[in-house]
Amino acid sequence: MDFHCCRLQSVSGERKMDFKPTVTMMAVVVVFAVMNTLTKMAFNEGMHTTILIVLRQLTATLFLAPIAYFRERKTRPKLTTKIFVYLFFSALLGASLTQWLFFLGLRYTTATFACAFINMTPMFTFLLALPFKVERLDVSTGSGAAKLTGTAVGLAGALVLALYQGPSLTSYHSSAAASAGAGARRWAVGSAALLGGSASWSLWFILQSKIGTKYPALYSGTAWMSFLSFLQMAAVGIATEKMTFHVWVVATRLQVVTVLFVGIAGSGLGFLAMSWCVERRGPVFTTAFMPLVQIVAAGINVIALHEQLHLGSVVGAALVVVGLYFVLWGKSNETRTKELCPPSDSKIVVEEHASGAETV
Repeated sequence: MDFHCCRLQSVSGERKMDFKPTVTMMAVVVVFAVMNTLTKMAFNEGMHTTILIVLRQLTATLFLAPIAYFRERKTRPKLTTKIFVYLFFSALLGASLTQWLFFLGLRYTTATFACAFINMTPMFTFLLALPFKVERLDVSTGSGAAKLTGTAVGLAGALVLALYQGPSLTSYHSSAAASAGAGARRWAVGSAALLGGSASWSLWFILQSKIGTKYPALYSGTAWMSFLSFLQMAAVGIATEKMTFHVWVVATRLQVVTVLFVGIAGSGLGFLAMSWCVERRGPVFTTAFMPLVQIVAAGINVIALHEQLHLGSVVGAALVVVGLYFVLWGKSNETRTKELCPPSDSKIVVEEHASGAETV
């Protein structure tokens, strides 16, 4: 009887496989790839990095606040001091610090090198999730071995992207390689900033998995995060940027489009979608898609900006995809196993057998 029940559960579980988180994260990948290209073009026009972050978070706040108010006004939990502290650090780690460190590293190194560090986010998240007990690793199971293998292969791919350039596979000649003349000190500072940015983003994914249970109001939580990040980066901008009206004005049409796109699609819908995926599948599953951003962005940049495509990028991207497949397979198999054989069912069966034994 138990065997037939498990078999029916297995068939039912296979039919109910949920592909929505995967499709959602693929959409996020495309949005982030386009966002990175627009951001680079805006920086080439002279837009200040801190100003872009401030305007991005302000746009996201104005976009999300009305939606959060009307959609969750009857179901929104009370905002306690503890929850506010969680949201403050969520904004600091996920929006403010990550963006600021990434742009600092981008200024002192190269775009490929910077993206390669962001590609390490899934590996950092997986390693950080273990001590926080957000993820469990059992290498004796197929799922655990797949996640460990995928993490190692993805890390190898990110290292290839960062350290090996190889010959050019395109005929375009770009002048963007001027960063090769950067001094060793600037390169070290940029590397440290990128490492800190990737670690900060990984910590945000871990923290977000906690916030999802303590403050189950997805739209309101994301709106608060955008608003708090806006205040944080506005304070940084006032302290570091020249207090002239010209600096804070969006001058060109491209810059206007960039601010609206990165604010609404990137910080608004993007973080909303990632927070939802973290609640559904966990932080490791969500960050496993981040390396694909560079792959899609590289294709866009080659076509739109005529940037060079090198052999190292192709080899590293292939390793990243292989590692991504292993991690996703491990997470999918682990989720399916939990759904088919939940601990509560096993406990009930044990208690029933124990009760039957006592009766006998």
